[in-house]
Amino acid sequence: MNRDKPDRQTQEMVVLIVDDEPGSLRLLYDTLVNAGYTVLVARDGASAIRRLQHASPDAILLDALMPGLSGFDTCRQIKTDPHWAHIPILFMTGLSDTSHVLEGFEAGGVDYVIKPIREAEVLARLKAHIVSAREVKLVHTAIDNAGLAIVRLNVNHDSVWCSPRVEEVLRQLDIDTDTMKDLSWWVKMLDTSSASLCITPLGDTANGETLLMIAPQSARQKAADRVSRAALTPRETEVLSWIAKGKTDREIGDILGISPRTVNKHLEHTFTKLGVETRTAAAALANQNLLATQS
Repeated sequence: MNRDKPDRQTQEMVVLIVDDEPGSLRLLYDTLVNAGYTVLVARDGASAIRRLQHASPDAILLDALMPGLSGFDTCRQIKTDPHWAHIPILFMTGLSDTSHVLEGFEAGGVDYVIKPIREAEVLARLKAHIVSAREVKLVHTAIDNAGLAIVRLNVNHDSVWCSPRVEEVLRQLDIDTDTMKDLSWWVKMLDTSSASLCITPLGDTANGETLLMIAPQSARQKAADRVSRAALTPRETEVLSWIAKGKTDREIGDILGISPRTVNKHLEHTFTKLGVETRTAAAALANQNLLATQS
């Protein structure tokens, strides 16, 4: 067993071990304490969840197969709680077949350690995941402080984290915050230009997660989207632009070299495409659209 002086960094880290085997639990406890970690223990999944009500560890070492609540189900419960979802969970088990490995990752685990445990390997993997999780937490804190509305979607298409500003934006628009958990909703919002949200994809992270930034659509953005969807012809666009400048049908006809009757026909088609009924409404949309394109 490694009896070297504990790393100063690990002395600030807390690890929860969940294992129903006393021998394995003792070995891991001694290994982590000697490495400088503060160690919490639980003998089953239910006890582990109760532990989390009173302490927030930096990582969890979780036995996959236990009486009662299995490690996989324990992990799923932990990951559904936003207060615990950020904690990296490393599975421990004697099972090494592909189906169990995949189940561990699908449940929300970040790594998989095969028993019998190799102490140096566990320490190396554990520290790497804790450092990574802390870096992510720092980024989240910076996003929160900046007041940005950012959503993280994992490879399973679940919303794994969102800044507090996201829920504020959705509540302002009377959108059920439960929809954040459904990727298909976000995809639909991205493809629906009439939506009340402006959603900007920020790209994918190294681990395959997707980042989105959201904001309420401004009147300018909505107008720009509406005019774009209307698919006006070049002539209709010209007529609309002169309407926005307050010109009469006769004045527009003189400018474009067409009759006032033809101008009126273009306006009828434009009103239908824009979904408006009055000259004033069409002019307002045109002006908002112009401001959006110039900003």
